[in-house]
Amino acid sequence: MALKFSINATISPPNQGKALSFQALVINPFFFFPFFIYKFIIWFSRVMTVKVNYKNSSKTLKNVKNLVNKIGVPSIAPSPHESLQKGNWVKLICGASFEDVVDIRNLSLVYTLAGVDCIDCAADASVVSAVNQGIEAAREILPVRRPWTMISVNDDEDLHFRKAEFDPDDCPLDCSRPCEKACPADAILLEGKKPTAEVANGTDMLGESKGGVITERCYGCGRCFPVCPYNKIREVTYVRDATATAQLVKRNDVDAIEIHTSGSRQITPFEELWDGLGDSVRNLRLVAVSLPNNGETTIPSMNKMYTIMEPRLSCFNLWQLDGRPMSGDIGRGATRESIAFAVQLVAAKDRPPGFLQLAGGTNAHTVAGLKREGLFRKSITKHLTDEKSTANALIGGIAYGGYARKIVGRVLNSLQSQHGLALIEDHPDHLLEALQEAIALVGTVKCYDDPFLTH
Repeated sequence: MALKFSINATISPPNQGKALSFQALVINPFFFFPFFIYKFIIWFSRVMTVKVNYKNSSKTLKNVKNLVNKIGVPSIAPSPHESLQKGNWVKLICGASFEDVVDIRNLSLVYTLAGVDCIDCAADASVVSAVNQGIEAAREILPVRRPWTMISVNDDEDLHFRKAEFDPDDCPLDCSRPCEKACPADAILLEGKKPTAEVANGTDMLGESKGGVITERCYGCGRCFPVCPYNKIREVTYVRDATATAQLVKRNDVDAIEIHTSGSRQITPFEELWDGLGDSVRNLRLVAVSLPNNGETTIPSMNKMYTIMEPRLSCFNLWQLDGRPMSGDIGRGATRESIAFAVQLVAAKDRPPGFLQLAGGTNAHTVAGLKREGLFRKSITKHLTDEKSTANALIGGIAYGGYARKIVGRVLNSLQSQHGLALIEDHPDHLLEALQEAIALVGTVKCYDDPFLTH
């Protein structure tokens, strides 16, 4: 039986006292049937696309979990302190001046899943929050062990605590812009490229830029300085404030601190910084001192600094051997200086207490270099009393900075080019790719048992 309906209405025009009545057209609802079918098909196709994408994402995320479980990260990961004792400690260096909270959060998530023991970042509240957000996001995917969060400070001018700066309006129009090509952090944008302002997961992202140096992304590597043909790029250095750092440590989301020092004969700046930190250091699990190789003066300087720290040192301490600062290149030569530094200090009988950790030029060849010297995961037993003894590795572990960021950064750049400023766990394909890169590096130290772990 056909369906039909009619509408009766009475209208009283304003200028007439007499009512006007009419009957509306008889409407057949099947007249609209093709339109409804079309809308239903569009809706159904969208729903199915979402379901397919969700299914694929779920499958990829499952692959992420399977990969982490396969190599045994949740089950074999000891505490960070135990890693130092065994010689398989791995630290991710986000950069003492690197403040791009989007990348830092995503890097922290990826390397937490890969099993690092510590994540070192700038002594800035928003950066520390980004690290901890990344760690917690990783732990929501899998119940992996939580790495320590470390902040880096300096006692004087230091290569790690500087930024590049220039006015793009001063650049000649015919400049080939070698600075933009040389920057490993993509921190120089010219030709009208503008990062957008977005907010994700409650974290403020990069704001608009008119070109030049993106301050948050610049970590002070200095590669742009010598390539500028017009000498337009300036170096801006800074020293972290001790009082502000002490307040940051007291927030209870910082586990460790690293003091960058020149390690020279003049240690007054180090002493002033240590005094400025006050009792905040009692909240820490680890105090690290990063210093370069100063030859014969290195050990005496280390002993002086340890004497300054010892009265208030209630946690473990570590010496970061910065062999070739700010040089996370891929070649074998980049890591030689850090290994030579390690050989020198291991042989020193009068060095102060504390774990030794390599940094500066570390990359995929560092473990092989330590093995050649017989220093990889090699322990020495110290007799504390007639009944007690302890065995610690000669080299506690390795910190990876520029190289670690580079191998995962390629994936993060791809993620951003496709999806903008995004959380990597929302795109499991990218997360899986980044995690494979991270595990291939971390696994060389952790000795994960998986055939693809070759870099």
